[in-house]
Amino acid sequence: MRITQVKLGRRSYAIAVGNKIIRSLDKKLNRLNLGNSAFIITNPLVRNKCSGELIKVLKKAGLNFKIKVVPDTEKSKSIAVLSSVIRDLARFDLKKRTFIIALGGGVVGDLSGLVASIYKRGIPYIQIPTTLLAQVDSAIGGKTALDLSEGKNLIGAFYQPRLVFSDVALLKSLEARQLRTGLAEVIKYGIIKDKRLFAYLEKNCKDILRSKTEKLAYIVNASSKIKAGIVGCDEREEKGLRTVLNFGHTLGHAIECACGFNKYNHGEAVALGMLIALEISKRMGLIKGSLQRRIEGLIKRTGLPHEIKGIALKNIIKAYHRDKKFIGRKNRLVLIADLGKAKVVENVPFGIIEEAVKSLYSA
Repeated sequence: MRITQVKLGRRSYAIAVGNKIIRSLDKKLNRLNLGNSAFIITNPLVRNKCSGELIKVLKKAGLNFKIKVVPDTEKSKSIAVLSSVIRDLARFDLKKRTFIIALGGGVVGDLSGLVASIYKRGIPYIQIPTTLLAQVDSAIGGKTALDLSEGKNLIGAFYQPRLVFSDVALLKSLEARQLRTGLAEVIKYGIIKDKRLFAYLEKNCKDILRSKTEKLAYIVNASSKIKAGIVGCDEREEKGLRTVLNFGHTLGHAIECACGFNKYNHGEAVALGMLIALEISKRMGLIKGSLQRRIEGLIKRTGLPHEIKGIALKNIIKAYHRDKKFIGRKNRLVLIADLGKAKVVENVPFGIIEEAVKSLYSA
């Protein structure tokens, strides 16, 4: 088991990464003393595949528990589902000291964190991410969120978990598409912060997609360290340091919203967003075409989309203009100046952005 600390003073917490480590979770829970009852939020697929081992651990720790199942779609990040979860939590919580366990991917994690942040003005929660995307990104950093029809993640709060427990054994049953969507975020880390990680992905991409345990553990641990370091320096994205984590996300979120959150999943949309950001970076003279082609090559080899299909350009642009990263009328994009070197740029000419989006439409 490898441990990385997210250093936030009194709100610091550990990220544990390893293979079949969930069996030792009871010891961590006993030391944290979060409460005597666990309210587990999960989805049907994860409950069937992953909850058995967790239930054994909770019983071993002497904890009460209840499982709340939410739909396995982005639509679970809605006010209606939030209300349903909080009502069930309130009924379970009578005369108990309850903490929340988010058992699932990014949707479950985002929803669970927001529930924990507002129920009784805040109760403890832990993350047990079951997808590669969640283990390397969404489970870390305390961003919680719901979606509106007008845009993605427009409702939310910063609320840190007390523990992130990333067992790569839980990734073994993932379909290839789910592994690829997580790899998009790992590629992002390599692009913005760690050229060695990027080279590792170029060399080991096939083994990662075959769910080789040691390869998965390496990229989850490396990504966790990068995100923990950034979050520890700029928790609430107030210093501009955490902003680099949005590389590929601004236009990626617009693509997700424009397709109704059903044609492209988050990682696929981020991959397209990164390709757009690369094109903008090249058009603004920040990078050369050779670097752009190298990064595009890795994205293509992972099987992530590299063309936009089935979405009207005007709908992407409309969703982009609702993005919460605008400062007044100023846009703000994360671009790159080199591999491992991100650059936050304001007031990027809209014409360049539009042409970059257009470049991903096949003739």
